[in-house]
Amino acid sequence: MTATHGPSAGDAAPATGGDRRTDPPAPTGVTAPTGAGAPTGATAPTGAPAPTDITDTPVSGRDTVAEVVRQWRAVHPGLDTGPMEVIGRINRCSALFQQAEDAPLRRAGLTRPEFDLLGALRRTGHELTPSELARETFSSGAAVTKRLKQLTERELVERRGDTRDRRVAHVRLTDAGRELVDGILPAQLSYETTVLSGLDHAELGDLASLLGGLLTQLEGRLGALRA
Repeated sequence: MTATHGPSAGDAAPATGGDRRTDPPAPTGVTAPTGAGAPTGATAPTGAPAPTDITDTPVSGRDTVAEVVRQWRAVHPGLDTGPMEVIGRINRCSALFQQAEDAPLRRAGLTRPEFDLLGALRRTGHELTPSELARETFSSGAAVTKRLKQLTERELVERRGDTRDRRVAHVRLTDAGRELVDGILPAQLSYETTVLSGLDHAELGDLASLLGGLLTQLEGRLGALRA
């Protein structure tokens, strides 16, 4: 979602060719097959319960991932596609959410990763080093360096050297940067509200709780693997 909600997942391995986002990608591992072959690393589980047959789902209730899963099942009838049905939908929703949010940023002449940096400085309320910004926005150090250079040239952020270690820089928002973030944020949230308008308050709460539980598990598990 917006940078005010936390790090931008998916930026850990920045795409080449700049920060501009293109059409939403197909969910990982669920591209419609042109021939036989299972997703990389996928094996048919032994003795696993038969997955729910999505072919019984009403046509009006099917989404892109449902059709892709149906195609994979035609190729590998015994394959448990449960993880694909969850992760594929999360990936697809994320891409669509981010497309919707891009309009206010384009009007301000910002890329999403640039706004994430500005947002991290605004929501934490204090100076951050480039390394801290990389962790806050789940970005690479090289990507943060590039973005900070562009934002500095626009006078949205400024750096100061560390008095004890000249190799360390501290970054803070300028007044112009703070005003820009505060001006864009209401439009960002308005877009998000519109995107989620199909869910009622209870459904939003349940979804937020489920995603929060999943994220907590993943951050602990994947964080341990990266350590």
